[in-house]
Amino acid sequence: MQIQTTTITLSTATGPMRCLQIIPQASGKSFGAVLFYSEIFQITAPISRAAAMLAGQGFIVLVPEVFHELNPAGTVLGYDDVGKDKGNQDKWTKPLASHDSDTVAMLAYLQTLAEFNGKTTSYGVCIGGHLAFRAALNPALTAACCLYATDLHSDTLPAAPGDQTLARAGDIKGELMLIWGKQDPHIPAEGRLKIYQQLSASGCNFSWHELNAQHAFMRDEGERYDPALALWVYQQARQLFCQ
Repeated sequence: MQIQTTTITLSTATGPMRCLQIIPQASGKSFGAVLFYSEIFQITAPISRAAAMLAGQGFIVLVPEVFHELNPAGTVLGYDDVGKDKGNQDKWTKPLASHDSDTVAMLAYLQTLAEFNGKTTSYGVCIGGHLAFRAALNPALTAACCLYATDLHSDTLPAAPGDQTLARAGDIKGELMLIWGKQDPHIPAEGRLKIYQQLSASGCNFSWHELNAQHAFMRDEGERYDPALALWVYQQARQLFCQ
């Protein structure tokens, strides 16, 4: 499908949040929505292209600036040591509860769109994989595709007691798809095992995929990119979101 891309600003509990919005162009049709959570670098060119790929499959896609409280609107961090250090500082600063209120703001906004059919899912990479999982705690979401989700196993993001994301997995009512790279040093085998065991114990409805890939294999810049696996992921995500 052809798509239309715009930038919008939503009001959240912690201030204005800029989002990339992409809507398929098909007269008279309505679409489900995907909340797309980015890496720590926010809405980079690879993230924008990935969001366009999803939207072209027939979804409204909203990509929030995940650390909008901590940076001027429009901030995009570089894929370098400076950007990585700033992005990691941001993720260790913003409480998980503030990500929850961002999700609530996007859900409320979707209700105002004539093109929205009422079904919402989530998708994310890296810290965004964690946030896509986190978003699924909201009962409005029917499914989440979480790619190499960082910090789930380590409980290192700021949260109130008892509010770490993995500990609340049992609250998720929708379907989860978790995709990992076996060669990813950020989520080692023991970390993945901890997540798998917690999901199983919580009775979650989930699928689990471990691929021969490195961290950020979806990012279409840099030597870790695996285009064949990326295509497979988009196909799996589309199937999940269309159920």
